[in-house]
Amino acid sequence: MDFKNYTIEEENVGKRLDLFVSENEVDMSRSFVQGIIEKQQVKVNGQIKKSNYKLRIGDQVQVELAEPVELQVEAENIPLDIIYEDSDVIVINKPQDMVVHPAPGNYTGTLVNGLLHHCKDLSGINGVIRPGIVHRIDKDTSGILVVAKNDKSHNSLAMQLKDHSMKRTYYAIVEGIVKEEEGTVRTNIGRHPVERIKMAVVKDGKEAITNYKVLERFKSNTLVECRLETGRTHQIRVHMAHLHHPLIGDQVYGYKKQKFKLRGQALHAKNLGFIHPTTGEYMEFDSQLPEYFQDILDKLRKEV
Repeated sequence: MDFKNYTIEEENVGKRLDLFVSENEVDMSRSFVQGIIEKQQVKVNGQIKKSNYKLRIGDQVQVELAEPVELQVEAENIPLDIIYEDSDVIVINKPQDMVVHPAPGNYTGTLVNGLLHHCKDLSGINGVIRPGIVHRIDKDTSGILVVAKNDKSHNSLAMQLKDHSMKRTYYAIVEGIVKEEEGTVRTNIGRHPVERIKMAVVKDGKEAITNYKVLERFKSNTLVECRLETGRTHQIRVHMAHLHHPLIGDQVYGYKKQKFKLRGQALHAKNLGFIHPTTGEYMEFDSQLPEYFQDILDKLRKEV
């Protein structure tokens, strides 16, 4: 069994144990951390503590890491748009309406099912359900993501996500006219206090930073480029709604009445850059806008 050890320094004094662990273990949600704390897989100074334990200077936190689990998800012959592949990573252009990994209600037809048919050597760090998956994009979001073929690559890419050195740029079409040419949204994002299936800007959430830039303005909509510094769930959707410019097609954070009949929000992961886990070379990839996205832009450009 592997363990991660942390020594608490001044900036984390007073922070809840579950919050600290979830912030430092990139693949663990806060609810997951609370579960392993209950299972006594997290210790402070060799002792079992509750999730709400407030950390003190010099505390020694030990996290028990689960062993990689043998992959058991069914492989499926699903066409994949592979932009780049070598022995360490695969860069995929995911279509809209495809789920990244199996989950309740979506155990087949996912990107992972297709990847397992394409190659057998995926990182096992995330276990049975998410082999190789370092970061995700929503089912209704199209675009680029990178998948790890081995544990070394997974750890390297996960660290780049954690220290914000991985470049991730999205194109989004939003409601209304964004007046500023560019800006930064810096808030905390967490579960909505009432509607638990939603995320929201909340005081006790995790820090979320989105940089945005206007690319094109239309009659009543705006095309914006969003560059993520953090990767919180639904971050761009929540942040643009927070600015009162929700994404078109977003029935969760946007308007119920939509002028375009979309399957989901107009959001595309356009660009991805990272340092290759083995060569140390910086690599950057770009994807074409999908047909549904380009069709909306064409219609907006014709509006007068």
